[in-house]
Amino acid sequence: MKAGNEPRRTVWIVDGARTPFLKARGKPGPFSAVDLAVAAGRPLLLRQPFEADAVDEVILGCAAPRPEESNPARYAALRLGCGQRVPAWTVQRNCGSGMQSIDSAARAVADGRADLILAGGAESMSNAPLLVSRAMTIWLADWGRARGLAARLRTLAALRPAHFAPIVGIVLGLTDSFVKLGMGQTAEILADRFGISRESMDAYALESHKRLARAQGDGTFDGEVEPIFDTAGKVYLADDGVRPDNTMEQLAKLRPAFEPPYGKVTAGNASQITDGGGWVVVASDEAVRRHRLTPIARVVDCLWAGVDPAQMGLGPAHAIAPLMARNGVKLGDIDLFEINEAFAAQVLACLAALADADYCRAEIGVEDAVGMIDHSRLNVDGGAIACGHPVGVSGTRVVLHLIHALRKRGMKRGVASLCIGGGQGGAMLLETA
Repeated sequence: MKAGNEPRRTVWIVDGARTPFLKARGKPGPFSAVDLAVAAGRPLLLRQPFEADAVDEVILGCAAPRPEESNPARYAALRLGCGQRVPAWTVQRNCGSGMQSIDSAARAVADGRADLILAGGAESMSNAPLLVSRAMTIWLADWGRARGLAARLRTLAALRPAHFAPIVGIVLGLTDSFVKLGMGQTAEILADRFGISRESMDAYALESHKRLARAQGDGTFDGEVEPIFDTAGKVYLADDGVRPDNTMEQLAKLRPAFEPPYGKVTAGNASQITDGGGWVVVASDEAVRRHRLTPIARVVDCLWAGVDPAQMGLGPAHAIAPLMARNGVKLGDIDLFEINEAFAAQVLACLAALADADYCRAEIGVEDAVGMIDHSRLNVDGGAIACGHPVGVSGTRVVLHLIHALRKRGMKRGVASLCIGGGQGGAMLLETA
């Protein structure tokens, strides 16, 4: 254990991989969260010079694990061959879970408590359960206690058609129970607050799809996205929700999804319900030397912030600004930004907030505006509107892809960030190795 006055150690990311993100299409997908974690982790670990059981621990972000996968990190670690002695734990910070896993790993390495950690995230949103209502739960309990024909007939007579109405787990998960608002409704609040037009939201979404399609076509994701196979032998090679042939006219025809008839947020300018998994390998200098690893990036810092749950989409602004201030970097020092696209309105609101000096001083508590982030430096290969937002792994995706995007362009420094349901934001500052 390092003494409290010793300097924190350098934290490296040496490799990473993710699965294609698979759009939910009205029925359960072929993979559980653990399946997706294993599918991403197997090729990643196979190409490492160390054995799977050489890692000190495994940390996985997952917002909604299935009951039979109650600690998906542990099940994934065992299936990946990490062995019984390697501890594994699951983190849940809603949309920030995949970044939280990397932050937790980085802190353990920096403090000297670990040298080599597998950190990532996984989510199978299409497999979110259907639940029974409280009334049905009570009725089932009464039925279980009923003894004799007369008691059972009385209990049966109390059963009503409404008891059979299912509760959709994914809808519950995407609703903030504190402010009683769906995530899309919080995006509508931001669109109104910052005067964001439906046209600008649709234009942003269209560009996200075009950028992702272009990146898929030019091999940008080679080495980052690994193919996966289902039990029927079908192969999935790439994020399958991208729609590069969309037009502004088509997007304009979509009806408001959350606040009809006058809302601006639609299925076209919001992220998709998606399944996916991904990992990065976090290492110390000692692990790099011992295993002859080649770092691809350094984790400089990570910061988490809280915001009004009804305006949760502003979380990235509230994390990015103090993160940059704490590390003494200005807008011109950051080559690329990755801000997860939960909604086009949310990203555009964050850009407006970061460019507004009054907002930055009064709401965030920093001395001056960060400035307007140019779109040419933001989500350069598309984002969640095009590839999807599997909640537990999106934080891993933005970190991993930011590193690849910087290295491909010969750039040095970037910030990855997400808004988080419940009213939080996270941001990570990275430098390429």
